[in-house]
Amino acid sequence: MISAQASDTTPAAIDGRARPVVFYDGGCPVCRREIDHYRRIDRTRRLGWVDITRESVRLRSYGLTVEQAMRRFHVLDGYGRWRTGAAAFVEVWSHLPYYRRLASLVRVLRLDRPLEFVYRRWADWRLQRRCSNDRCGVSHE
Repeated sequence: MISAQASDTTPAAIDGRARPVVFYDGGCPVCRREIDHYRRIDRTRRLGWVDITRESVRLRSYGLTVEQAMRRFHVLDGYGRWRTGAAAFVEVWSHLPYYRRLASLVRVLRLDRPLEFVYRRWADWRLQRRCSNDRCGVSHE
């Protein structure tokens, strides 16, 4: 299980569960804008935030490599389960005002598969563009 600390990047207990931790690419302008938006509306600090470009030691402490984190969006939920890709976004949304209904709608209508299909294409494009010329140390195999 995850240790609880008071910082913005570490989980604190919420309803007997650890606060979910969001791992994001702070070096990606699109990613950073989206995460900044989520952080602004997370007024009750229900989520912890880890910038994978600035906290590689912290990233490794969760068992993630930079390559894994660059390839897919990762969230460690309050129960210690990994959510990646579209499911990670749904997990984030489920903790944010204004987005909770969207998360519920995705789950009820079972839109996770189509969202994952779109997410994979976007993530591949993002990785290729962001990490071209070996700028982020991720191979493109």
